[in-house]
Amino acid sequence: MANKGPSYGMSREVQSKIEKKYDEELEERLVEWIVMQLGPDVGRPDRGRLGFQVWLKNGVILSKLVNSLYPEGSKPVKVPENPPSMVFKQMEQVAQFLKAAEDYGVTKTDMFQTVDLFEGKDMAAVQRTLMALGSLAVTKNDGHYRGDPNWFMKKAQEHKREFTESQLQEGKHVIGLQMGSNRGASQAGMTGYGRPRQIIS
Repeated sequence: MANKGPSYGMSREVQSKIEKKYDEELEERLVEWIVMQLGPDVGRPDRGRLGFQVWLKNGVILSKLVNSLYPEGSKPVKVPENPPSMVFKQMEQVAQFLKAAEDYGVTKTDMFQTVDLFEGKDMAAVQRTLMALGSLAVTKNDGHYRGDPNWFMKKAQEHKREFTESQLQEGKHVIGLQMGSNRGASQAGMTGYGRPRQIIS
């Protein structure tokens, strides 16, 4: 936490690689979305990784963000009147956001850990979670998303197909291309095992 000293050697290299994954352009887009989704009252962070981390660190903005994607009366996260000042309360608020985001549909692989945000260990993971949340909001298209839909990629959606019984029966008689083909198969030109090929010059 606050008393953690600088890292050296291998730890420093690993941290450096993680920090390089942070995307400043993506940060701008995410800030724009959050401000548009919640209104200008949330303010704006200082530019850069540290400013973004400090802005989101206490979990209140994140909680308001996920609440704004739900209809009135079914908000999943309780947001305190005054932002929490105690460390464990802030971490608890971030954990509530993560639980609500998972319930909304964000996959576990897209989720950041509380310490990634709180200690600034992996802000790229925080960006990844927010991107996944935005993509889901755009895909659901339930009227709660505010902002430019082109900021996020739509997730692929299920496309069920219905086949008649005769179509299913017909499909059983087709040899798939992965299995090769039996058309034109013959043993012409093959020789018996163990015999050398006869080459006549």
